[in-house]
Amino acid sequence: MHQNLEKEHILSSKKRRIAAFLIDHFTFIFLIIGIMFLLLGTGFMDENNFNNLTNKMLPTMLIGFLIYFAKDSIKGISPGKWVMGIMVRDENNLNRAPSFGKLFFRNLFLIIWPVEFILLVSSQEKKRLGDKTTKAIVVKNPNKPKKLPRILVLIGIGIVFFTFIFLFAGAAIKNSGAYKVAISEIEKNEEITSEIGGIKEYGLMPMGSVNISNGYGEAQLNIKVIGNKRDLNVGVYLTKEPNGEWKLIELNK
Repeated sequence: MHQNLEKEHILSSKKRRIAAFLIDHFTFIFLIIGIMFLLLGTGFMDENNFNNLTNKMLPTMLIGFLIYFAKDSIKGISPGKWVMGIMVRDENNLNRAPSFGKLFFRNLFLIIWPVEFILLVSSQEKKRLGDKTTKAIVVKNPNKPKKLPRILVLIGIGIVFFTFIFLFAGAAIKNSGAYKVAISEIEKNEEITSEIGGIKEYGLMPMGSVNISNGYGEAQLNIKVIGNKRDLNVGVYLTKEPNGEWKLIELNK
């Protein structure tokens, strides 16, 4: 049967399937992380109650994974398959995609992705367990868009994600109690204000990290201070006790 199929349709190569899987995996993980950050808000760094964070994260993760397993539901084509120019088809009727239920069930096998990967790579039929169970086959899409638009979409996904993470991380740090205390301490430092001729503003993106565990906090920040005479990068190290305020430990310029 598979010999006849190969004559009528061009089976997807294993390389294309693996590439499509990786694109899908990272695209949906990026989506889940992005939605999760938006729900947590930029003030999540000062959240001392881990249960509150978990209660916000779990529904997002659940919805995200449901979408992930339904990723091929539009005509048997996921974002990764669209980029790679392939699609899922019903083995018994190659003119249509399997039903939503079959596509969803097929992707549930990705939970054991190492097994699925080994089976796909070693299978002469170019099938993984999810394909065999649901009688699905992956073929090249004869109506795939031109190569350039697909490459641009892939690049665009990466740019949007990393830009979002970069801007959100900066906003979260600026909204943290550690950053606010650091700014207050910098403004109190007469040596800094004198050296730069007074503080005009601060850099758009502070660098560093803010970590809180069981109420204990540690923050290492590098803040660009823009002055009337010149700019200065200031390194700040702060700590926090449970239920306490952030305290400056070290300030370097």
